[in-house]
Amino acid sequence: MTTHIPPATEVLAVADCWSAEPEADAIIHRAIEAASGMVEDDTADAELAIMLTDDAGIRTLNNNWRGMDKATNVLSFPALQPPEGAQVADDIPKMLGDIAIAYETTRREADDEDKPFANHLSHLAIHGFLHLVGYDHENDAEAEEMEQKEREILATLGIPDPYANQGEVI
Repeated sequence: MTTHIPPATEVLAVADCWSAEPEADAIIHRAIEAASGMVEDDTADAELAIMLTDDAGIRTLNNNWRGMDKATNVLSFPALQPPEGAQVADDIPKMLGDIAIAYETTRREADDEDKPFANHLSHLAIHGFLHLVGYDHENDAEAEEMEQKEREILATLGIPDPYANQGEVI
């Protein structure tokens, strides 16, 4: 039996509002560890960064990278990977990419949907991670596959199905 090794995950709070959630770092690490153990990609020698920002910060990112001038809950930026068969030094970790999560939107959604903040934050971290390893929701089939994977991962954390009572869109 092999031991699962999650990717090296750095969580960086760049907005003061996150000080209201001192457990955010631990919640995110737990979610990423669970998610990485349930995907086919080998993430043992991989790295990712998660930026905890505010609505203004994520709005800027969303506008700059997606042309959408509005805040959102989570954004993922998968890292470019070397071409298949390219020579890569053994001592260079695989970069998965970056995730940004906005505090105010995450808090508002959790409150509006009557969910514990920790559960919603876990869901957003998992959603962002799945984007980094190739999942997407550009069409109905992709969306269902991604949502099912999210449900499975969240269940291992004891978190109820976030899609059960409404049509949540991330």
